[in-house]
Amino acid sequence: GAIIAWYLPDTLTDTTQKEIRQATDLLAPSLEKSVRADGNWRTNQRLFNRGSEDVGATPRCINLSPAWFQQGHEVSASLKGPSCENILKAIARPAAIASAALRVMHPEQYWAGLRTLSNLGNIAVSKDLPQMLEALQYWASMFNTLSIISNRKTPHHRDHMSIAECFDILTTVGDYSNARMTMPNLQLEFKYNSGCMIAFSGRIVRHGVYDVEGDWIAWAWYMRDAVHIYAGVPSCGWSIQCVKDQTKSKHCDLYTFQQMNTMYQL
Repeated sequence: GAIIAWYLPDTLTDTTQKEIRQATDLLAPSLEKSVRADGNWRTNQRLFNRGSEDVGATPRCINLSPAWFQQGHEVSASLKGPSCENILKAIARPAAIASAALRVMHPEQYWAGLRTLSNLGNIAVSKDLPQMLEALQYWASMFNTLSIISNRKTPHHRDHMSIAECFDILTTVGDYSNARMTMPNLQLEFKYNSGCMIAFSGRIVRHGVYDVEGDWIAWAWYMRDAVHIYAGVPSCGWSIQCVKDQTKSKHCDLYTFQQMNTMYQL
C-alpha cells in the first residue's frame, strides 16, 4: 500500500542543527519583515512568540524558492538581493540531507523534482530570467520551496500548494520542550524534538504544532504543484511500500534509511 508518513527522531546531528540555526540567523532581516497584524494565520503576529528573552530566534515565517510565483517564473522575495548566493550556500548542506532522505522515502518524487529543476533551468535560459538562473545554480534541494518558521504556533491545516502524492519533509531544531506534531485525521501524535525529521503529504494530512516552550525553528521542504505544472513534469505517483517480491519495482530502494543515515552522516 501507499506510505503515508515517515517519522525519524534524532536524525540530525548537532553539526547539522547548528548549520540550520546559523542559516536562519542569516535570514533575520527578511524574517523581521514577514509578520503582519492582519495577515493570514501563517504570518499573523498573534501566533508568534519571542521565545527566550533577548536570545530567541526571530519569530517569523518566510519562503525561499527559485520559482515562487504561480507561473513559476520568478524567485521568492528573500532571494532577490545581493545576499542570494550566500543564503543558498548556507542552506545547501541541510538541503542536500533532506534530498538524500527523499531519495530513500520516495524515489519517484526525487527524480520528478530533479526533472522540474532541470526544466526550470532551460526555461530561465530561453526566457532570459537571470535571477531565477542564479538561484537555480546554487539551489541544492530536489524540493522547489523551503518555508522557514520560527517560534510560531501552527494550527491544524492542509497545505494546498503542495502536491498530493508527494512528501513534504519537516525538520526542527532549537532549545525547547513539549513540542508535538499532531495529525488528527490519522489519529497520530509525534514528539517534535530538536533534530527530528517528519515526512508526509501536507496537502492531504491535516497537521499542526501547539504549545512549544522555548526557541524553535522548523524548516519545511515541499514541492509546489504550480511549479511542476509550469515545468511540464507529470505526477510522480504515490510512494509504495516494498515487499520481498517487488524489489525491482520502480518505487523500491535497496537502502534502508538507517544505512543512508550512516552513509551521509546526517
